[in-house]
Amino acid sequence: MNTKSGPRQMDVDQAPPAIDWLGNPVSCADCPHEENRVSGLCDLGRACVRDLRARRIDRFFSLNPALADGYLDHPFFEVRSIAARYATPFKLLPLLSDAEPDVRAMAAIRLPAARVLAMRSDPDRRVRIALARRLSGEHLLPLLSDPDYQVRLSAASSATDALLVGLLDDPEPDIRREAARRVPLTHLPALVADPEPLVRIEIARRLEPARLHLLAKDPDFRVRHAVVERLAVDELGPFLSDEDEAVRERALERITNQEEER
Repeated sequence: MNTKSGPRQMDVDQAPPAIDWLGNPVSCADCPHEENRVSGLCDLGRACVRDLRARRIDRFFSLNPALADGYLDHPFFEVRSIAARYATPFKLLPLLSDAEPDVRAMAAIRLPAARVLAMRSDPDRRVRIALARRLSGEHLLPLLSDPDYQVRLSAASSATDALLVGLLDDPEPDIRREAARRVPLTHLPALVADPEPLVRIEIARRLEPARLHLLAKDPDFRVRHAVVERLAVDELGPFLSDEDEAVRERALERITNQEEER
């Protein structure tokens, strides 16, 4: 007798039991979606709107998106949040005042930008991060000066190159580094004295070759190595006696390669 189970059967057998958000066992007996079960559009333990687990709730709505509108006021926030992902957008406005940040964030992601600008001052950073990832242009300005580091970083990732100029003196190195990657080249010399080596490395990777001398004596060998990668070969002589072996070797390698190509 073949005792092997297929992948689908193994998934069900090993899955946690189906319980609802109040900790009660879930049963199909009193479910209002009997017709969905019969037609294969829901599956206890795998795709069920009454289940506690977000993955199973999401599977249910992915199979039954037309039912999402009817669950936007469900008492379990996870159901409201996932339903908002599939619901008709014009039904989502009331969710901007939902008590749960995850629900507000999902509504903010799906509604038109003009409808959610006031949410940039939401008290929960999850909502502001969601907005930072979907807004663009001048709408991002308030989020670029947000008191929360993660909000500013998310906004920086979405900001235009010109808007990043305002982040060159941000107190967080990761944000200055993001700005250094994309800010207009004319602003890069202002960062050569940045206290964070990782920021200066980004500068070395983008500076106009004629200005790389500004970082040639940087105290961090990683910055000097980045300079050696881009500096004109005929200017690499001083780096052959650099205190760092990796910098010396890379300078010698580039000089040697050029001589062999002649």
